[in-house]
Amino acid sequence: MPHGTLEVLLVGAKGLENTDFLNNMDPYVIITCRSQEKKSSIASGKGTEPEWNESFVFTVTDGVAELHLKILDSDPMGGDDFVGEATIHLGPLFQEGSLPPTAYSVVKDEEYRGEIRVGLTFSPEERKSRGYTAQEESYGGWKQSDVAY
Repeated sequence: MPHGTLEVLLVGAKGLENTDFLNNMDPYVIITCRSQEKKSSIASGKGTEPEWNESFVFTVTDGVAELHLKILDSDPMGGDDFVGEATIHLGPLFQEGSLPPTAYSVVKDEEYRGEIRVGLTFSPEERKSRGYTAQEESYGGWKQSDVAY
């Protein structure tokens, strides 16, 4: 499984369902990568066509297969309204290393509710082998390896 750093460029969204009936929406995004969660700034008054142009960095470890984006409308008078969500499968990213900003479908109640544009970059971590292929020196019956752990 890949290990390394995942950089997420949250560009913007369009065609979102307007959950604010009197004003323009104030959308923001919660990005989740397994147990790590990051929150974008609030695109105040940007309505159904918000732009963020923000970057977020996540650490990728075993078992990470997707990135989850949840779009909410900030509502100071009560609970924030759920606008929609998108799931990005990371398999192609691990193979390519980076994906340019791409539009992903935003879904709510299993229906298309617009799209969100996200760019992704994966930087693999150099994994050190714990093999015993290094030169060994003998010290009075004991062997000491020069492998650094």
